[in-house]
Amino acid sequence: MTEGAPLLEMSGIGKRFVGVVALDGVSLSLRGGEVLALMGENGAGKSTLMKVLGGVHRPDTGQIRIDGAPVVLDSVARAKQFGIALIHQELMLAPNLDIAANLFLGNELAALEGRAEPAERRADRVERKARWLAPLPRTRLREQSQRLLGRVGLQLPASTPVSRLTPGQMQLCEIAKALGQNARILIMDEPTSSLTATESEQLFRIILQLKSEGIGIIYISHRMGEVLTLADRITVLRDARHVGDLTRQEASHDKIVSLMVGRQLSSQYFPVRPPRPRREVVLEVADLWVPGAPSGVSFRAHRGEILGLAGLIGSGRTELMQAIFGAVPALSGSLRLEGVAFHPKSPRAAIERGVFLAPEDRKLHGLVLPMSVAENTSLPNIAAYARFGWLDRKAERRVAEEEMKRLNTKASSSAQRVVNLSGGNQQKVVLGKWLAMSPRVLILDEPTRGIDVGAKAEIYRHMAALADAGVCVLMVSSDMEEILGMSDRVVVMHERRLKGVLEREQLSQQALAHLMTGGAGAEVAA
Repeated sequence: MTEGAPLLEMSGIGKRFVGVVALDGVSLSLRGGEVLALMGENGAGKSTLMKVLGGVHRPDTGQIRIDGAPVVLDSVARAKQFGIALIHQELMLAPNLDIAANLFLGNELAALEGRAEPAERRADRVERKARWLAPLPRTRLREQSQRLLGRVGLQLPASTPVSRLTPGQMQLCEIAKALGQNARILIMDEPTSSLTATESEQLFRIILQLKSEGIGIIYISHRMGEVLTLADRITVLRDARHVGDLTRQEASHDKIVSLMVGRQLSSQYFPVRPPRPRREVVLEVADLWVPGAPSGVSFRAHRGEILGLAGLIGSGRTELMQAIFGAVPALSGSLRLEGVAFHPKSPRAAIERGVFLAPEDRKLHGLVLPMSVAENTSLPNIAAYARFGWLDRKAERRVAEEEMKRLNTKASSSAQRVVNLSGGNQQKVVLGKWLAMSPRVLILDEPTRGIDVGAKAEIYRHMAALADAGVCVLMVSSDMEEILGMSDRVVVMHERRLKGVLEREQLSQQALAHLMTGGAGAEVAA
């Protein structure tokens, strides 16, 4: 960390939307060469504050100072002039273009000049507009792109199409793009949410390198281990207010959680579920072979059980669950549901038999964002709300409000659009629409990804209650702590193969890591 005036100061930032106080006098500071973790529950104001800094929203009150001088960030372009780059959780790359085109998209003159376009030269862009009309030299563009890729340790040709990259490689491309714009303040929103352990480690090395170069980094994450390892300081928001700062030396899991939720949470983070006798088999998967897998997979899941599915990203867990839900066709094998043959040709067929899937990407596959909470809740079972050819809106609202109450969903009403809810509350809407239909088998793919600790604890309690009520829960998760804390048994996948099944008494980080990375394990019947 450098001495002297902070690189960035945000003082008394306030922002209101219609009927909502999004930020209430929030302050934040960042020094060059510092990693500042910004933490808080979903809806605490983190994203709004970063959008103010990134020029997306203009604050109603407060002041922003860079290098001690007040600035007005009234547009994204203006924020970029001051070296502010925001890397969103949903990466903003164009998959139909190659790496080089993405790195300089909208900033092509920087490649022509052989360096990132400095802020003082942007003002005369109109005078040089004719240069944009000339053909862009691909050789120069790729040379400059290759230099940026070298800075982030990405050993790929700049001509590689983005559609071929892994999530980790895309994340590094986003960082390279920011460096190409002379970023001095780098905002990273949940950067490891889709990365493997190896990709995360590489990202951490790049962050430390950027820190050594004097770049200030604001790091938003719900993963405590990352924050406690990387952050020099931690700023916590709660209910749109700044509630505290912790240095690396002061910070601990319990202190951070206490600031975030306003109460002690760690003792009840995972619900206590005593061992129970194994009940009857609900779902039997026999040699189910999905596209891209080298062989079939077999396991059984029981009534009232939370069966975890662990594995590294790309291990085939999601594809297997999609085949059970009828979203992708299986090449061979069979399924039995409560002893009866089960051959879902589509998600609708699975839904009719009581098999439901809460997908990994809730925004893309689990919700219709412009629609209301009530409309999303009724959508999978819309026929049940039909009365003489008309939709019974009153019944739709009643059911949605019952599920909102059951799950403690924070929304102004069932008429609120889902797009305006926090990530945790969006996930509760996904769960609510299935709970309203009394599931037999509920598949939860990464159920708490991108969700704060308070919302996680609530979702865990609901999962335990569902299992106690006799629902068979299949939980896909990349979170080792979640797998260990919630699973009665764990099916472990590696490279689309079943590596083993661990009973509750066999579960440990070492045993899971051994099988997840391809270690030998007895492929026992689940």
